[in-house]
Amino acid sequence: MDCEKRIRACWSVSPSMRLLLLMVPLVAVAGLVSVGAPRKSLAGDLVSEHLWLWSSSRSYTSPIRTPTVDAALQIPVLHAEASDGGSGRAGSAEGSPAPDPPLVVVGVEKMERADSADSLAPEPSAPLPLAAKRPPNNLSNVTQEGTSESSANVASDVPAFNESYGFVEKVWQKRVDTDLERLEAGLRRARSGIREAKTGNPMGDPDYVPVGPMYRNANAFHRSYLEMEKQFKIFVYKEGDPPVFHNGPCKSIYAMEGNFIHMVEINKRFRTRDPHKAHVFFLPFSVAMMVQFVYVRDSHDFGPIKRTVIDYIDVVASKYPYWNRSLGADHFMLACHDWGPMASFSVPHLHRNSIRVLCNANTSEGFDPSKDVSFPEVNLRTGGIHGLIGGPSPSHRPILAFFAGGVHGPVRPILLQHWENKDDDMKVHRYLPRGVSYDDMMRRSKFCICPSGYEVASPRVVEAIYTGCVPVLISDHYVPPFSDVLKWRKFSVEVPVRGIPNLKTILTSISPRQYIRMQRRVTQVRRHFEVHSPPKRYDVFHMILHSVWLRRLNVRLSDDQ
Repeated sequence: MDCEKRIRACWSVSPSMRLLLLMVPLVAVAGLVSVGAPRKSLAGDLVSEHLWLWSSSRSYTSPIRTPTVDAALQIPVLHAEASDGGSGRAGSAEGSPAPDPPLVVVGVEKMERADSADSLAPEPSAPLPLAAKRPPNNLSNVTQEGTSESSANVASDVPAFNESYGFVEKVWQKRVDTDLERLEAGLRRARSGIREAKTGNPMGDPDYVPVGPMYRNANAFHRSYLEMEKQFKIFVYKEGDPPVFHNGPCKSIYAMEGNFIHMVEINKRFRTRDPHKAHVFFLPFSVAMMVQFVYVRDSHDFGPIKRTVIDYIDVVASKYPYWNRSLGADHFMLACHDWGPMASFSVPHLHRNSIRVLCNANTSEGFDPSKDVSFPEVNLRTGGIHGLIGGPSPSHRPILAFFAGGVHGPVRPILLQHWENKDDDMKVHRYLPRGVSYDDMMRRSKFCICPSGYEVASPRVVEAIYTGCVPVLISDHYVPPFSDVLKWRKFSVEVPVRGIPNLKTILTSISPRQYIRMQRRVTQVRRHFEVHSPPKRYDVFHMILHSVWLRRLNVRLSDDQ
């Protein structure tokens, strides 16, 4: 009876009060449901409540590229979205149009929430330290499809765990997303500007304005270079100690390894110490130093070098999120030693996805010009270029062609067989006569023959350019440096190996007027191969950076699959 009276009393209140009494339990139920439901990040993707509970069976969209290459420029430029101002058109080296391949999105799939029933990790009972150690990423377990069997890792600067950890996690995730979006937006603007510059007027520059037929498109190169100066940022991993890491030879045929590592680490314009601002990440190991300090001489055992590379990638992948984010697509390595490509094969994603800057730019050994960079080999015998630059005019070069060098590799024996001491115009020697200067012979020659050795690269190419001698490249698989910007056929002669018997005929068929134009262009492009300390604009250091910049333009990182 008392219960009946209470019910009547409840219904005797005003209608608004009755509505309020009904809404209270509904709100409570909704709150309980929302607490129990899986959370979403600010990006709208499912994440785990605790980062170390993410599913180990997650997969990434593999960042293997099929890039759009603008053949009219030979500059890898990503086919832009409609918001960039429409799609561009590719063409042949002479400008004939061809359709652009479709955009390939390099996506990083968000990791799915782990099933708590499959996880044995306990709930945290204490704050997570800032430098919390995660299970190491063993990259040897990364499959060809890009699936890792190891747990994901977070940046060492992730905020410490507290009672509102879920909220902190969201803030960190949003920061990563917005940083990546900001970088990609800047790259989209750069691509759009390069496309506009292809048919526009030259831009002003107080130092140098590229012009001339030795450039594939001088305006586009200039705009791309200026965009690089304006926004390109490189993060250099700090892990590792000399002599193998953050070091390299500076007075040898492999001197460019040490020179570049040193220059990029002290550079204030392009290097950033904030990885969130970086477009690319540099792996600062020297293959030449590995050969000296890790490899056991004459053992023919490359295992120690491979293990060193694997261990280094494991370290940076475990400590930072950036390698796993792109599977190495925005990372680059550099090597002038012949074993550079072999070292990159230690980690599948390193050779398949990353930008490899290699002197041994051999397409028959997997060098991919659309993502890899041909690295000019410069023999810095004294550590600098003093005394190496300059040569006489064409009228003071009485020798038609010159070569002197040891017999190694398959190409040079053929050259010596046909031309050694066979023709007074063709000064081809195995060894120079006593008292004859190698540099003087190059300065007295119209053409300098640059045949491949055991590998395709040769320091003779840059030596010829330094002395004003037109290079004659003899190789079947070599990609000359900066070919995405320079038209090598405008200032050099490219001869296949089968053309060696006809070498003199090929060279004498070049008219004096044509030769003078080629020789003048050699002196013009020389600035792009000069080594300076500190570096100067448009020199070899900046051209290497520009080549890496172009490859980064050719990739779009996205959270979308």
